[in-house]
Amino acid sequence: MRFASLGSGSRGNATLVEHRSTCLLIDCGFSVRELTRRLARLQRDASQLSAIVVTHEHGDHIRGVAACARQFGLPVWMTPGTLCAVTDQAFGDLPDIRLFSCHEPFAVGDLEVQPFPVPHDAREPSQFVVSDGNYRLGVLTDTGCATRHIEASLSGCHALILECNHDRDMLAHGDYPDALKQRVGGPLGHLDNESAAALLARLDTSRLQHLVAAHLSEKNNTPYLARSCLSAAVGCLDSWVQVADQDDGLPWRDLR
Repeated sequence: MRFASLGSGSRGNATLVEHRSTCLLIDCGFSVRELTRRLARLQRDASQLSAIVVTHEHGDHIRGVAACARQFGLPVWMTPGTLCAVTDQAFGDLPDIRLFSCHEPFAVGDLEVQPFPVPHDAREPSQFVVSDGNYRLGVLTDTGCATRHIEASLSGCHALILECNHDRDMLAHGDYPDALKQRVGGPLGHLDNESAAALLARLDTSRLQHLVAAHLSEKNNTPYLARSCLSAAVGCLDSWVQVADQDDGLPWRDLR
């Protein structure tokens, strides 16, 4: 099994997970044209995608889902709450929408997807652990705080994509309006570096092969700060922590 990021941040998010003939796209915050360009960087094209799995309805995660699913004939998985939040003309005529519960696993080809609910300001948001039966990739990119259920879901993973959205001081002293600062830093917003590190420190990381900081704010964080916090939590070199960049994403990473 392997995974890659097509881009991670407030301007668009998409993650690929691949095993055997299955290539799963988690979220699609990019246009068809941009998705195609970013897939090509990873030597993939949309005809090789198996399905799109959606975390929640915010535009940076779902903006391109309907157009891509329609153009390439892809099934789209989402929670009933997310479907209610996006029921409009763009999604109304999609022929293959499949619903999942945040508490029950489902299969997409050769991959098993285990969703788990997260506190975020969306209708019914979820994040995922994806497995090929031997290895587990945990994805947590949008949550305002950690919960015991999140910890139980991510503990023991072989790879983690973990939100490090902002540095608290940079957010507090930045130029965001006060209401936006409160939303981003609140319990239904996004994880800051220190909170992500505290969550990481509570997990079983004994099998961890890859640790990726994701969804970094371009105004309120830096890769250096995110790496420093996460590396301290697991006692590794800063350079071992990878960053999923907004523009460049993250190249393929193998689990073996």
